[in-house]
Amino acid sequence: MNALTLHYHPLSSCCHKVLIAIDALGIEVDKRLLNLGDPDERAAHLARWPMGKMPLLMDGPRAVPETSIIIEYLQRHHARPGRALIPDAPDAALDVRLWDRLFDLYVMTPMQALTADLLRPEGERDARTVAQARERLSSAYAFIDHQLEGRTWVTGAAFSMADCAAAPALFYAVAYVPPSPRHGHLAAYIERLMAHPSVALTIDQARPYFKFFPGRSGLSRRYFDPDTV
Repeated sequence: MNALTLHYHPLSSCCHKVLIAIDALGIEVDKRLLNLGDPDERAAHLARWPMGKMPLLMDGPRAVPETSIIIEYLQRHHARPGRALIPDAPDAALDVRLWDRLFDLYVMTPMQALTADLLRPEGERDARTVAQARERLSSAYAFIDHQLEGRTWVTGAAFSMADCAAAPALFYAVAYVPPSPRHGHLAAYIERLMAHPSVALTIDQARPYFKFFPGRSGLSRRYFDPDTV
């Protein structure tokens, strides 16, 4: 059995971020689908990591939580030679970590707020929260679009941990708030992200689960066709 085990769910944007990194780093990992709705599975997961979040990487008996920490740990200890998502140069590494956090906080977080609202009973939905989340995504899109001018990937020429964070956050976010026509750099970047082999693989493996995504009506037909469900 592989010493590395990832407890995850294939619909989760946070899990996608780590799955993309695992493939990009060329690492073999035993993937265990986690159903937190099952009391026994939830109890076992809480025993591994008391916060109960996923994804969670287990390296033998060692628990490694939190997406960015998992990716950095994998690069440091298990990446295939010549593969890296965080550069060695300190300032360049800080730039990658900054944009990783920006995507998690300002794209993934409001996207998750929109998802959470759809999961509530209709009478308990919060129009103000939805409006704020949409506004935050639009503001983030403008900021990201400016950063991407003249760049292939968000921090430069190399695909990095920041792009691993960007791909799932944007994939789901644009289902709720598509980029404005004036955000051409962002739109082109999203297409590059979706074409990246590690991103494409992760998205493809998640296809059977998109029918459970609350915002599925906004997904492109190339990823989810409601007529085939």
